[in-house]
Amino acid sequence: QVQLVESGGGLVQAGGSLRLSCAASGLTFSNYVAGWFRQAPGKEREFVATISWFTYYADSVKGRFTISRDGAENTVYLQVNSLKPEDTAVYYCAAGPWGVPTRDPRKYDYWGQGTQVTVSS
Repeated sequence: QVQLVESGGGLVQAGGSLRLSCAASGLTFSNYVAGWFRQAPGKEREFVATISWFTYYADSVKGRFTISRDGAENTVYLQVNSLKPEDTAVYYCAAGPWGVPTRDPRKYDYWGQGTQVTVSS
């Protein structure tokens, strides 16, 4: 049984940083495309970042967020810096078949339960 478990969210002031983690069980993360998405209240889920053999970011987070993976820990991370109030959302990690990193959520087979990030102004 595949499980993705996110952690690391919280309440931070604008300009602050967090490190989100996504620990996988039941699959080897290094054999999958990993992605981070987010969903703010009243809005659709949106793409944030993805990684396979290269990384790809949404324009809104480029230069502020960094996606990475640790094979030994079977974990994917999202370092989020210079946070803005508009970054407030539930952040989800996802895993999909190995290949070109994609921003399309339909290409991902497994999802975590999400971790809340709240940025105060």
